[in-house]
Amino acid sequence: MERSLIVEIVGLDHWFGQGAARKQALFDINLTLERGSFTVLMGPSGSGKTTLLTLIGCLRGVQAGRLRLLGQELNGADEAQLVAMRRKLGFIFQAHNLHESLTARQNVMMGAQVHPGIAHDQAEGAAAHLLGLVGLADRVDYLPANLSGGQKQRVAVARALVGNPSLLLADEPTAALDKDSAADVVDLLRRLGAARGMTTLLVTHDNRILDRADRILTLEDGRIVADSTRPAG
Repeated sequence: MERSLIVEIVGLDHWFGQGAARKQALFDINLTLERGSFTVLMGPSGSGKTTLLTLIGCLRGVQAGRLRLLGQELNGADEAQLVAMRRKLGFIFQAHNLHESLTARQNVMMGAQVHPGIAHDQAEGAAAHLLGLVGLADRVDYLPANLSGGQKQRVAVARALVGNPSLLLADEPTAALDKDSAADVVDLLRRLGAARGMTTLLVTHDNRILDRADRILTLEDGRIVADSTRPAG
């Protein structure tokens, strides 16, 4: 695997269920993601997008085929190895999953707790810095109830980035946002990703943000049916 490849997938299959109820969800997925790239994964509900995202994110085990993440083969990895790999990743979901009783800064600091090497004072400073980068320097001590939907998702972005991940996985992060807020969040991810050399894979149904992707993958019935690279700029 070339050093510039963050993800390399060859012949990946996946099933759910057992016996007569067993159903194949992914078929012969072949995919590479280069360092610093911003890729959007499209497809109808039930096409396998979230399944693929969770496999790349080490949230479930690889059953068949090869999946190399940051140079490590995940087929055959045990739970301890998967947990260690997850600590190198960032995750953002449609539901921002903020703790309502914690401030924006405290929510971001919680993202640092999965990284044992980050001390409390360091996490506090990193949280404030990241909230400034996402445009919330004046909201660090606000509770989620006092933030707009777009602001909450910006806190979720900051939380995902606090460990300086090599790969960011985002599952429908703009679905609950209006057009302007959705564009702001994606532009923010692109800008911060470019500055940090971070690879981003974003699952979405949101056609409004496709013009911001470097590459668009389309998944249907568990198969990649289209793979297009957009011209720079």
